[in-house]
Amino acid sequence: MCGIIGYVGKESAAPILLDGLRRLEYRGYDSSGIAVMNGSNDIHVRKKSGRLDRLRELIKQNPAEGNCGVSHTRWATHGEPTDENAHPHSDQSGKLALVHNGVIENYQILKEQLEQKGHVFSSQTDSEVLAHLIGLHYDESSETDLKKRLTDAVRDSLAQVSGTYGIVAMHEEIPNFLVGARLGSPLVVGLGHDENFLASDVGAIVSHTSNAIYLNDRDLVYMTDGDFRIETMDGDLADYEVSTVDFTADEVEKGDYPHYMLKEIYEQPTSIQNAFRGRLLDDEGSALLGGLGLSPKDLRDIDRIVLCGCGTASHAAMVGEYMIEHLARIPTEVEIASEFRYRNPPVDKNTLVFVISQSGETIDTLAAMREGQRKGHRVLGIVNAVGSTIARESDGGSYLYSGPEIGVAATKSFTSQTTLLALLALLLGRMRHLSFQEGKRMLAEIRALPGKVEQILEQTDKIKEIALKYIDAPGMLFLGRQFNYPTALEGALKMKEISYIFANGHPSAELKHGIIALVSETLPSVFVMPTDSVYEKNVSNLEEVRARKGPVIAVTTEGNTELEKIADDVMYIPEVDECLSPILASIPLQLLSYHFAVARGCDVDKPRNLAKSVTVE
Repeated sequence: MCGIIGYVGKESAAPILLDGLRRLEYRGYDSSGIAVMNGSNDIHVRKKSGRLDRLRELIKQNPAEGNCGVSHTRWATHGEPTDENAHPHSDQSGKLALVHNGVIENYQILKEQLEQKGHVFSSQTDSEVLAHLIGLHYDESSETDLKKRLTDAVRDSLAQVSGTYGIVAMHEEIPNFLVGARLGSPLVVGLGHDENFLASDVGAIVSHTSNAIYLNDRDLVYMTDGDFRIETMDGDLADYEVSTVDFTADEVEKGDYPHYMLKEIYEQPTSIQNAFRGRLLDDEGSALLGGLGLSPKDLRDIDRIVLCGCGTASHAAMVGEYMIEHLARIPTEVEIASEFRYRNPPVDKNTLVFVISQSGETIDTLAAMREGQRKGHRVLGIVNAVGSTIARESDGGSYLYSGPEIGVAATKSFTSQTTLLALLALLLGRMRHLSFQEGKRMLAEIRALPGKVEQILEQTDKIKEIALKYIDAPGMLFLGRQFNYPTALEGALKMKEISYIFANGHPSAELKHGIIALVSETLPSVFVMPTDSVYEKNVSNLEEVRARKGPVIAVTTEGNTELEKIADDVMYIPEVDECLSPILASIPLQLLSYHFAVARGCDVDKPRNLAKSVTVE
C-alpha cells in the first residue's frame, strides 16, 4: 500500500526520488523519506511524518546529495505515523538503508533474537527488523565480493521471514548499487540510459523511461547504473520480459482539473469507449473477448460463474452478476475476494472464476485467484494495469484500457468494469438463448453509452447545488433495487470514502426491515430509480421515507417529471436499457460525493486512512 522508488545513475538522485514519491502519493501514505549516498559513500537519510511537502521542505533546508538513493511513502501498519517509524530504515551499523512494503509477520520473534545479540531499535516497525537482519547477515559474511555479500544477505534474510515484501536496499560500502526483491508486494524495474530504477508502481518512473520489467514473486534483482540481473531466490537466472509502458507521464498529471477524481470522472466517455473498442461484433450481434483464451465449446460448457473483487470491484461484480444472469441465464455468484481465500465453497469443474481489480495487485484478490488455481479451476482476470501480477498470473482475461486511475476513490474503473462485464454477459447470452436482434439492440445500447455519459456530465453544476444543500447532513442512505442495488452500494462507498460521513447502501425494499429506523428530517436518502421494471416499487419505498419527513434525492430517467413532485431533488440520466443503467446512474453519485466532499474541505484525492492499491492483508 506504500510507495517505493529507487534510483541509480548519473543524475542527482533526490529530485528524481521526490518526483517519484509525488507520483505515488495517490497510493495513500502518512509519512515519507529518502536515503541518498553521496560521493564519499555516506548515506544521508531524511524522513518526515505527514505530507510529502514536509519532507521536501526538510531536504530544502538540509540537502541530500548523491547519484544513488531509495525513497518511500509509508502507510502505517506496525507503529504510529511518526518520523522515527518512517522509512528508510537503517541496520545496527547505520550503513545500510532499506525501504519495505508489506508485512513481516514473524518480526517480533526475529526482533527478540536480534536484541539478544545486542541490536537496538529506534522504531516500532517490522521493517526495521528486516533492515537489522540483512545488516547482520552482511556483517557476519566472509564474502569478499561486497556486491555478492549484500545480495546474499538479502536472500538469506528473506528466507527467514514470513509475510510479504517489496524491498530495495543499499549499503555505504557498495556505491551505486541497489538490491530489490518482491513477494506479494509489487516491484518494477525501470531501464534507462545510464540509469536504472526500482519502483512499486511504474507511474513513479514513467517520466524517465517507458521500458519496464514487472518482477514476479520471489524474484531478486540487483543493479548499477549500467547493468542489472534478475535471479530467483535460489540464485538461478529468472525469466523476465521487458514491457513498454502503455501510458505517458502527462496521463498521470491533473492537467487543468483541481483534482484527479474530477479529471477521471470526466474521462469516462473515453474510458467506457476504450472498454468496448474493437470488441463489438455487429455481424454476430455479439462481443469479442479474445483474451479469455476459451473456445466457443468451453464457453458453452460453463454451468456457473464466480466473480471475485474487493470494494468498488465487488460492486461492479454484483452488477455483472445481474447482467450475466439476465442476458445469459448462467447462475452467477459474487465472492468478496478476502473471504473467498478462507472459505471452502463448492466449485465444480464447469465453474469459471473471474477476479476483478483495477491495479491487478490487490492482495486479497490476488490470493483469491491463486486459491482458485490451486484447486484446479480456470481463473480469468479483469484488470486495468497492463503487466500487473493478476494480468501475468491469471489464466487469461481482459484489460479495461482505462488509462491510469490516480484518485483513491475509484470512478472510471467502476464504469469500465461494468461495461466489460456487459460485454461478457452479451457474449455468453448469444451463445445460449439471446436472439440476434436482441444482441444487436444491446450493441447499440453499449455503443451509445459514451455520449450519454457526456450528457450527465453537463449537469455537474446542478449536482453541485444539490450537494451544497445537504452539506450539514450527518450521513446519507443510498437505496436501489435489482441492477441498481449495487449502484447504491457504490454511491455510499464513494460518499463515505471521501467525505467521512456515515453512508450506507441498501436494497430499497429493505427499508421496512429495519433501515427505516434511521430516517429523519436531517438524514437524506438517495434513491437510484430509473424508469425500469421495478420503478413503481421504488416509488412506494420513496413515499415511505417522505411520510416520515426524510429528505429525498432521486436519480431517475430523463423525461420522468413525476419525481419532481415527491422528491426534494432529482438528478437525471438518459434513457438506457436497465441492465446498463448502473453505468450511467453511478456518475451522478460520483459527482454528488465529489462536490459534497470538496465543499466540506476534504482531500478527495488522498482520503484519510485509505490507499489506492491495497497490497497488505
